[in-house]
Amino acid sequence: MTTTIKLINCDFYAHHGVMQEEHRIGGRYQVDVEMTLDAEEAAMTDDITATVDYESVYSTLRHLILSQKKYLIEALAHQMAVELLGRFLKIHSVLIRVRKMNPPVGGVCDYAEIEYRKSRS
Repeated sequence: MTTTIKLINCDFYAHHGVMQEEHRIGGRYQVDVEMTLDAEEAAMTDDITATVDYESVYSTLRHLILSQKKYLIEALAHQMAVELLGRFLKIHSVLIRVRKMNPPVGGVCDYAEIEYRKSRS
């Protein structure tokens, strides 16, 4: 049985971007994560140890986005995917979306978004 667990619109204030003022001032970021795994045992036993604890997933995302400064949201999404697959062995594949709210593009833009997929090899 394949299950997808999603965390949608995880909201953070962080310091990423190409321009130095983005590193200094910071901005809002949203992260979505979709994890595929086999959760049949968890569904049958109602046991959290048989699935992925999404509170721990959120904590991992929060740590990664707040503890460092990246130039590109592509690099941030990649690091999140690698970390989740390395830390949570039940996950088969992960899809990460990182949205940079109000990006500095010289005009009105709600957000810039990167979508990054990674599977176990």
